[in-house]
Amino acid sequence: MKLAGGLLLALGAALALNVGFFVQHGATHTMLSLSLRHPVRSVRMLVTNRQWMWGYATGWAGWGLYIAALSLAPLSLVQAVAAGGVGVLAFLAHQLGTPLGRRERIGAWVAVGGLLLLGLSLTVHVSPSRSAHSATLLIVVLAGAAAAGLLAAVVARTVRPAASLGCAAGLLFGVGDLATKGAVSGNGPLFIPVLALCTALGFVVLQLSFQRGRVLETAGLSTLVNNMIPIVGGLLIFHEALPHGLPGAARLVSFAAVVAGAVLLSRAPETPATEAGDPAPPLLYGGKHSL
Repeated sequence: MKLAGGLLLALGAALALNVGFFVQHGATHTMLSLSLRHPVRSVRMLVTNRQWMWGYATGWAGWGLYIAALSLAPLSLVQAVAAGGVGVLAFLAHQLGTPLGRRERIGAWVAVGGLLLLGLSLTVHVSPSRSAHSATLLIVVLAGAAAAGLLAAVVARTVRPAASLGCAAGLLFGVGDLATKGAVSGNGPLFIPVLALCTALGFVVLQLSFQRGRVLETAGLSTLVNNMIPIVGGLLIFHEALPHGLPGAARLVSFAAVVAGAVLLSRAPETPATEAGDPAPPLLYGGKHSL
């Protein structure tokens, strides 16, 4: 009963977080002057935009549900359930006018298929997870944050800025989730400021990515990378056990589906070239800039 409640909370968190990302993307994509060089002006532009604030509040509601889910269920399972939320993101994008490429459609369905396989793996009971070693957890979190910094500061300047920044945000959110699990699982108060810092930096990087690409290669990629890290971390750092036999195989395949979906969504189609003198087509919603 406790596990089922945690996974239901995780599904609710996934829905709220992805809807929040989608609404924020629609607002942020029109704010062409957001910049880390002018943080006060950029923050003022965000908080005075009603649409962005609705998305921000929805995301916070999802974050609260996520923390509650982590207190009831293993990290890897919570994240695998949350991975199915990218299907909701793809559905919203499609319904509001964004033409989805073949890779994007396949990536979304692969993620949702992984969620169904995860359900099969829950048919047997496994022993509860143990607490992580605090030093190991801290090293992993710092390494992930450093990798995110490299992506955002160096790679994003030359290689697919939207996808690179989305991936960097996902890394920061992912290691922040590891720190969150550590904080609620008895690894000490040290991980509370660590998770707060990682989440705040991930938020900033994600807003910058929203200005540079379509919703599925920014929020979608961030969501899936974010999910991938805690799934692996749950197994390797928090020592979460896999069931034996067919349920165990189904769970491994469901985890692999998250990775495959991330790869497919990161390879978003290029924006068609425009004729000289014509305005560039909007990247979001096929011409619609707001909900």
